[in-house]
Amino acid sequence: MHDQDRVQRIARQHAETSRLMGVDFLPVGAERASGAQNAEPSTEIEVRTAPAPKEASDRERRQALLDQLRDRHASDCPHCTRSTTHSKLVFGEGAADARLMFVGEAPGAEEDRTGRPFVGRAGELLDKMIRAMGLEREEVYIANVLKCRPPNNATPTLEEASRCGPYLLEQIRVIRPEAIVTLGKPASQLLLESKETMGAMRGSWREYQGVPLMPTFHPAYLLRAYTDENRAKVWSDLQQVMERLGLGR
Repeated sequence: MHDQDRVQRIARQHAETSRLMGVDFLPVGAERASGAQNAEPSTEIEVRTAPAPKEASDRERRQALLDQLRDRHASDCPHCTRSTTHSKLVFGEGAADARLMFVGEAPGAEEDRTGRPFVGRAGELLDKMIRAMGLEREEVYIANVLKCRPPNNATPTLEEASRCGPYLLEQIRVIRPEAIVTLGKPASQLLLESKETMGAMRGSWREYQGVPLMPTFHPAYLLRAYTDENRAKVWSDLQQVMERLGLGR
């Protein structure tokens, strides 16, 4: 996947989402992308027209946008539409106006069967983590980098993430969470554009397009290495998120 192709695809994604939101824009620099050989996607947005008046509640409007994005993903995703190893697409679920968003790696066997994210053993642990923060699953939004299960639950490759990842970035843009928790290395590396290890990334606040982001271990990793030390690290990460959002006061 060339950088130029990725820029153009993200630009098309942004343009379609903005059309649905009533805003005509392209990422700054996207119009120049066709002539750039090593361009990187711009995170700046150039608004050209005023947003259309809202006819529904903010949550309903964002949910409608997510529904449109889900349909576009199902028909257009250059990764998932070519995959033959999954049963169902797992787009994401939760509150369309969630203050907190969790981002994982890819669906597993149970997620593939149900079409819902984080419903297996790792999902049960994530639910406990969410409740420990004083929230319910329905109050947050949960998604993955990949929307279809990789063969043998393999870790997503950079190529797969570059093909399916733009739909995750659009989900974040529609939801506009106040904080993001990335679960595991693929999600953290994608959003942070980093090659750091998970141990180096977790435990301190980072940022994705102005949104505070806390990388932490994936629940599946905790199940494999369920030590007091690892549990304490994850709880410390989540406590920082709680403090940022004013939870548990």
